This record gives sequence, structure tokens and C-alpha cells, in this order.
Amino acid sequence: MRSKVPAVTLAFWITKICATTAGETGGDALSMTLGLGYAVSTFIFLSVLIALLAIQIGSRSYRPFLYWGVIIATTTTGTTISDYLDRTAGLGYPKSSLLLLGAVLVVLVAWRLTTGSVSVTAITTRPAEIFYWAAILLSNTLGTALGDFVADSSGLGFEGGAILFGAALTLIAAAYFFTRASRGWLFWAAFVMTRPLGATLGDLLTKPRAEGGMEFSPIISSLLIAIAIVLLVALTDRGAEQEPAEIGPAT
Repeated sequence: MRSKVPAVTLAFWITKICATTAGETGGDALSMTLGLGYAVSTFIFLSVLIALLAIQIGSRSYRPFLYWGVIIATTTTGTTISDYLDRTAGLGYPKSSLLLLGAVLVVLVAWRLTTGSVSVTAITTRPAEIFYWAAILLSNTLGTALGDFVADSSGLGFEGGAILFGAALTLIAAAYFFTRASRGWLFWAAFVMTRPLGATLGDLLTKPRAEGGMEFSPIISSLLIAIAIVLLVALTDRGAEQEPAEIGPAT
């Protein structure tokens, strides 16, 4: 089938960071600002994710706004799942991060063994598409836990966490340009790291000033970021006829 994922470009990563930031503020808006709690919020976000993902998998071509709608749904769902594991279930940040890291690795290894590659430029079969979205949901959930762990438990705070994850992304980019490391594994490393970067940026926007945040409304922040994502996609995406750009061998 025709590949239904976008080209991995600079615009892709900027949009992804905005989407993960919206996931953090949106998840907090529903679970905390509106007081629905993590379990109810997860159920709502998961229902939206399943509906959008069904349309995405059933579509026959790349549809930019649908694709990014699913990405945002995975980030909001991942946010509330992570918060539920950390706080309601009482696992705490280190245990939930290790659990989710194991889940991500299991999916990627199963994907590699099943299809022979974890390339994001070859999502042209149903198994690869299912593995792709499973890896995205788990990566975004893992990233939330890592972001909260670094910001809350390590003492770095939101700004320090953003700097740390930004530095990690810089190292991954350097490995992409200057080494022969697997493009597929580098993509997923970057994908995971953009989530805690977005989580710390989202917390920086919405948390109380006493906790190091700017105390903006999670609802208003989410709406503004959503508008930015729509503009980014509209300005940088050529639409359904665009073919994903190759980023080199990815195994």
C-alpha cells in the first residue's frame, strides 16, 4: 500500500515537539484543570485515539491533518497513562520509566523481527503500520514519564529538563549526520526524546510560579499550540500526494 506517513524533515520535528507540548498541556487540562482525574481522562483520550487511528489505518493515502491528529491523540493519551502509572498506581517515575522503556524495546524488536526493519520510510504494509503506531503511543508515554522524572525528581526543574533533553536531541542529530548508526533506531531515539522535551516545555508553561512554571492556563495553552500546529502543517505539508523522503537505510 502507499505509505501514509510524512517525510522526516526539520518541519516534522518542529511539529512533533509542538504536538508533544500540546499533549502535556491537553492532558493536564482534562485531568487536573477540569478535575476528571487520570483514569477518566485516559478513557476519553483513548477513545478519541482509537477512533482517529481506525480512520488513519483505513485510509488509502497520507492525510496530513489526520496523521497529526493521531499523533496529538497519542501524546494526550500517553500523558494521562503515564500520570496514572506514576501517581494513581503508585509506581513512581523510575519504575514506570523502566517499565515503559521495556515496552518500547519489545515493540521495536518485535517489529524488526517481523518485518526485517524499523524504518519509518517503509510503512507500506499493515503489520508495519500497526507496529509504527504502537511504538509511537508507547514512546510518547515513556517520554512523559522521563520528562516528569527529570523535572520533578532530579532537581533540574523544567528549564533544566528542557536543556537536558535538547542536548540529547543534539547528540542524536550529530550521530545521524556524522556516523553510520541505524537511521531507524536514531529516529526512535529522537522520537522518544522529543516527548520529554515537550513535556517539560508544557509544564514550564502551565505549572505554578512557585514550582518554576509560568502559570498559564492549560486550556488556553493547548488551544494556542493547536493553532500553531495547524499553521505548521498547512504551511509545510504538500498534502496527500506527498511521498515520504528517504533518510537512508534504517534497520
